[in-house]
Amino acid sequence: MKRRMAYLTATLLLAFASFVCAAEPAEWAAANLDDLVALYQHLHRNPELSFAEKETSARIAEEWRKAGAEVTERVGGYGVVGIVKNGAGPTLMLRTDLDALPVTEQTGLAYASKVVVKDAAGKEVGTMHACGHDIHMTNLVGVARYLAANKDRWQGTLMLVGQPAEERGSGARAMLADGLFKRFPKPDFALALHCDSTLATGKVAFRAGYALANVDSVDIIVRGRGGHGAFPHTAIDPVVQAAHLIVDLQTIITRELHPSEPAVITVGSIHAGTKHNIIADECHLQLTVRSYTDKARKHLLAAIERKAKAAAASFGAPEPKITLSDGTPAMFNDEKLVRRVAPVFEQVLGKENVQDREPQLGGEDFSEYGLAGVPIFMYWLGTVDARRLAPFVDRGLPPPSLHSPNYYPDAPDALKTGIATMATAAIELLKREAK
Repeated sequence: MKRRMAYLTATLLLAFASFVCAAEPAEWAAANLDDLVALYQHLHRNPELSFAEKETSARIAEEWRKAGAEVTERVGGYGVVGIVKNGAGPTLMLRTDLDALPVTEQTGLAYASKVVVKDAAGKEVGTMHACGHDIHMTNLVGVARYLAANKDRWQGTLMLVGQPAEERGSGARAMLADGLFKRFPKPDFALALHCDSTLATGKVAFRAGYALANVDSVDIIVRGRGGHGAFPHTAIDPVVQAAHLIVDLQTIITRELHPSEPAVITVGSIHAGTKHNIIADECHLQLTVRSYTDKARKHLLAAIERKAKAAAASFGAPEPKITLSDGTPAMFNDEKLVRRVAPVFEQVLGKENVQDREPQLGGEDFSEYGLAGVPIFMYWLGTVDARRLAPFVDRGLPPPSLHSPNYYPDAPDALKTGIATMATAAIELLKREAK
C-alpha cells in the first residue's frame, strides 16, 4: 500500500511539474509570483549606485546560473552576461539595468531602502531604486527561468544582459567596449522594458522609431570679475551675465530649430557667490539638453557654445568654460521589430491594454546597442494599480514620477505583465522550426 501511495504521489508530482513547464508565461508567472516578489523586495531593499553594483550583479548572476545559463561576470564593470543555448537559430538579447539612484526613499514601505552611501564626491546620500530597475531585474530572472524550463517552445540562443550604470548613461558603452558583441554572440534582436509610473498595471505602451531622446549634460562656468555689491561698476557680474544667457538659450529652441523639431534646453542648476554683498568671480550653470536627430543635437550644442561666448563678449568678460558629459544617443526602436512584437502584446493582454504612445524626451542608453548594429525594441510597463492612479487623475495631478522618493510599483501585477509579454515575445522571435 505504501509503495502504491508513493507511486501515485510521484506520478502526481510529475504531472504537476509537466503542467507548470507547459503553462503559458502569464500562468507560469502567477504560479511563481511569491518567490519573484521576495527577490524584488530584496533588490529594492539593497540598492547600489552606478558602477558600484557589486552585490546586485552577483545576485543576478546567481539567479541566472540557477536557471541554467552559462554566466560571465565583470563585463564592462559589474555587467553580467548569461547565455542559454538551445540549438540552431537566431540570438535574442534581453537586457536589464542594475543600478539605483542617489535618492532617499520616502515611500514608507516595509521593505523600503534605508541604504546610505558616499557618492563619487564623498557626500553621504540615500540610495533607492526609484526608477524601477529592481522590477526590470526581477522580471528578467522570471523570463530566464521560464524560457530555460520551456526549451521545447523555442530554439536559438538566449543572451541575458545585466547592465551597470544606466543612470549615468555609460554602462552600455562600457559593456560594448569590453567586447560584449565580440566575446559573446552578436544578437539578431534585443528587447528591454522600462517601468512607467503613469501607466496602470496590466498595460504596456510602445513607440516605433524615435522613442527616447539624445541626452547631453552641459556645464558652463560663466566668468566675471568679483567685487563689492555696492560698487558693481568695478566688477563684471557673472550672475547678471548668466541671467542673460539663460533667457537667450531658450531662443535656440524657439528661433533656430524647425517648429516641428522637438527639443529641450533646461538649466537645472545655477550656483554663484557666498554672501549678499559680494559679487562672485564665477557662476556655474548645469544644463540638460534633449533632442532626437543627430542634426538637431549638433545644432543645439554648437548654439549653446555660441550663445555663452556671445554673452561673455557682451559683458566684456573672459570666455566661459564649457564642458559636455553624460551624453546618451536617442533611442530608435526598430520599426520592423516593433511590427512583429506589438501584436504579440495584444494577444497576451488584449488590444485595449496595449498603447501606441508619443515619443518622450527622456533618455536611455539601451540606444547604444542599436547604434552597434542590433535591431532594438524597448517598451513601457505599467506599474501602478489603476485604483492608486485614480485619485491623481481625478484631481488633475501627476502621480509620483520615476526618480521620485515617493514612487513605488505594485510589483506582483507589474511582474505578471512584464514576464508574460517579454517571454511570449521571446518565443515569437525564437520560433521553433516546424518539423
